[in-house]
Amino acid sequence: MTAPIARRPADPLVAWSGFPWLTVPVASTVVGFAILFAVPLATLIRDWWQLPEASHGLLTGPLAIIIAVRVGRTKHSRSAVALGIAILAVAVALRYVAGLAAEPFTMRASMLLALAALVVFHGGLRQLGHWWLPAALLVLSIPLPTILQTTLALPLQLEASQLGATLLQWRDVPVQLSGNVIHLPGRSLFVTEACSGLRSLSALLTLGVLIGGLWLRSPVVRVILVMAAIPLAMLLNGVRVFLTGFLIYYVDPALGEGFVHVTEGWVLFAAAFLMLGAAAALLRLAERHWPARGVPA
Repeated sequence: MTAPIARRPADPLVAWSGFPWLTVPVASTVVGFAILFAVPLATLIRDWWQLPEASHGLLTGPLAIIIAVRVGRTKHSRSAVALGIAILAVAVALRYVAGLAAEPFTMRASMLLALAALVVFHGGLRQLGHWWLPAALLVLSIPLPTILQTTLALPLQLEASQLGATLLQWRDVPVQLSGNVIHLPGRSLFVTEACSGLRSLSALLTLGVLIGGLWLRSPVVRVILVMAAIPLAMLLNGVRVFLTGFLIYYVDPALGEGFVHVTEGWVLFAAAFLMLGAAAALLRLAERHWPARGVPA
């Protein structure tokens, strides 16, 4: 007969009964993170829900978590405790300073930096690089500071106005361009900040990163796809200004606003998305004929 093997008592620092993944250090980390970053996370989700220029975060935020879980942990990951603690200390200090200044962008950036610190602490820099796609999606889901949005919106407004006016002149519509105001006979078309194309640019850049990360292998080719989203967004907005002016002049001035104007924007964005997908398909085909070294997504 053999003597029964004595069971070792469960170590509360290793696992809690029924939940082998739930340990005291993990639970403490989750609670501490929730307390420290509850305000930035709550305001971020609010902005995703309320602000049109940030609404893509409702998709990219959860999608980043799903991709990270699906990709999993790389076999080359090695814990980097000292580096993780150092990055976490910087993130906590940044959170404190941003809280004093009540600056939402910096508070949210500190939250992402703290997440990166935890990844480095448990899996090292290789694990952080392995999760580059969900990390990029989380960064792109953070709305830009208001002052930066205003700075970027003005040149985009002027570019869209110039392109729209050029297309209208090509269609024999008499126009006079004054900054971001297009003067039509008996009516003026004002390209506002909301119509600058910054929203479509943010969304197309995010889609470019997502499509490139899932479909393409080479980092260089992925960058090409993302860069292609910039002129595509500018073209999209210029065409939208042109269509608005065209409908106002030839059909009915009421078509320049309301349901038709909003629907026009959605249709053009869908067309831009298809064009971006077509560009990704061509780049993927090019990768097969001219193999490029890259990191698999």
